[in-house]
Amino acid sequence: MPTEAPKGENCLVDMDSKAGDLFGAEESHPTGTRGAGILSKLWLPKGFSVSMAKEWIDRRRVAIRPWATFVDQRKFSKPRNFGELCQRVVKNVEMFNSNYTFIFLGLILYCIISSPMLLIALAVFVGAFYIIHLKSLESKLVILGKQLTTPHQMGVAGAVSLPVFWLAGAGAAVFWVLGATLFVIGSHAAFRELEPSDMEELLMEPV
Repeated sequence: MPTEAPKGENCLVDMDSKAGDLFGAEESHPTGTRGAGILSKLWLPKGFSVSMAKEWIDRRRVAIRPWATFVDQRKFSKPRNFGELCQRVVKNVEMFNSNYTFIFLGLILYCIISSPMLLIALAVFVGAFYIIHLKSLESKLVILGKQLTTPHQMGVAGAVSLPVFWLAGAGAAVFWVLGATLFVIGSHAAFRELEPSDMEELLMEPV
């Protein structure tokens, strides 16, 4: 007499099959041979990768200087002349470039969070680009006899969301971020004293 598997095992087998339909390695790409899972269409376009962005952030985090050293008030002083100011800016930008990058990203994040309309505009842009990209996967999108590549699709999405960005005052936000970044980074780089090793390197350079 054949034995039947317990109901618990049947349940596990059924759940595994469902998960296989949802997350398959082969099926994760919409052009795969068996891409029938729900998440198979949720993938980043070519050239965009979460792992690449994470790797870039990790590299920046490793190269970042301690924030206590970055804001140490004892290390700040007025440059004696224009030549010293230029030397400070060049060396400090080279030394604290990762810190400056995170300050820039923080200002962008603050600007977006503090402006609900800008958040809506970004959501419209991302949604438009994603819809256009999915449509291009189903069939080639051609405008004026030219197939839409990924940059073209981003351009179309930008054109669609442009009115929303205009209403959100995106232009003023961009100028605010750039102005605040130049002020903060420029002030720090100009008034932050150079490390002794940097001073020795400058003295050893041929005139």
